[in-house]
Amino acid sequence: MATARTDGRARGRIETRGDTLRVVVYAGLDPVTGRRTYLREKIEGTDKAAHRRAQKALTRLAAEVDRARTPTTAVSFAHTLDEWMRTADLEQSTRDGYQGYIDRTIKPALGDVAVNKLNARNLETLYSELRRCRKRCDGSPSIDHRRKAEHDCQKAKCRQHECTPMAASTIRQVHSIIARALNTAVRWDWIATNPAAVAAKPRQTAPEPKPPSPAEAAKLIDRAFELDSAWGVLVWLVMTTGMRRAEVAALRWSRIDFNGEMIEIRRSYVMSKGEGREKDTKTHQIRRLALDSETVAVLREHLAACEARYAELGIEFDPEHFVFNSARNPDPRRPYSPDAISHRYKKMAAGLGIDTHIHALRHYSATELLTAGIDLRTVAGRLGHGGGGATTLRVYAAWVAAADRKAAELLGSRMPKRVRKPAGANTAARKPKSAGKRKAS
Repeated sequence: MATARTDGRARGRIETRGDTLRVVVYAGLDPVTGRRTYLREKIEGTDKAAHRRAQKALTRLAAEVDRARTPTTAVSFAHTLDEWMRTADLEQSTRDGYQGYIDRTIKPALGDVAVNKLNARNLETLYSELRRCRKRCDGSPSIDHRRKAEHDCQKAKCRQHECTPMAASTIRQVHSIIARALNTAVRWDWIATNPAAVAAKPRQTAPEPKPPSPAEAAKLIDRAFELDSAWGVLVWLVMTTGMRRAEVAALRWSRIDFNGEMIEIRRSYVMSKGEGREKDTKTHQIRRLALDSETVAVLREHLAACEARYAELGIEFDPEHFVFNSARNPDPRRPYSPDAISHRYKKMAAGLGIDTHIHALRHYSATELLTAGIDLRTVAGRLGHGGGGATTLRVYAAWVAAADRKAAELLGSRMPKRVRKPAGANTAARKPKSAGKRKAS
């Protein structure tokens, strides 16, 4: 049994435990659980030298408590995540995404660890495991069950587990969630420092946009109009404006100025757990984009077709109606689901043998503008990128370089032409002189 020996301090003591000493310092009440908390440190040996080291440790730990540099709670990291999510100001779609990462990845790995015991090594170990297998398996053969309850694996079509690494961008997202939760814990004085601030996270890979070629874009447009004129207008508009799928889904007729040939983008439509709702655009910007005359004509034709369809359905036209809605649900008061847009576009492209997705049309719009010589800030404004073009430059660096080369060639072609002497003219003029010297010698 351990014997205790105090040094006269009310908050600390040195205990003899077998052949070691243990320094214990009272650190106050846990603000979450209300329990008394202590700082402890183990000292090897029980001789006079060990006691001197213990006295120094006692003084140091007491000083840390006085400076409030020590963690003040030992609640689990799972509790910290729950409290952060409860108080964080997040968009609902962002909240749903974060909760998925927390439930599937973070809590199973780190949820039981006390928040004041969490360190950079814990985080880096998690990231290493995720780079190997997103399910963090132990490497032994196993089955990926498709149901949690008792079931017949053959009927449920359960499969042999195959390790699939988590993408570096996804691990960075996991890291970001952990870091934000721990930052909040620091502000609440639950921990002294944020270990995520020093943990090594996966490097950010350079974006690799893959826009369709002009020939592929032409095939996609033709096919879209063949399937459905309204669908063709949607694909056309995304291609010419670079709108996000959520923005084109939320577009209303009142946001299109036919006379001024402008379109205003101020809202987006997102799905969350099967329910759709409107919200601000991704960067909380309101954009007014100029439209070319052909796009305006296409939109006028689409408006006339919509008015005719509304009349057949007995619906009075309202400028607040959505511009696009699913053919399965022609009610103009319900927009086209962004997920349905992506699915239909992917299916259409696959039918043409083109490996692409709806977001690639945004890349197409950006790269066509840049290679045509349009300045970076204008392109960034049309896309709704923040940072004055920094995001645009990072994503489309290769096309910016091509546009820069084109600009250099254009400027060079406008420079005054210099008169150059024929090649070898100076050499020919020197030859007789050298020949004369040889003859004189």
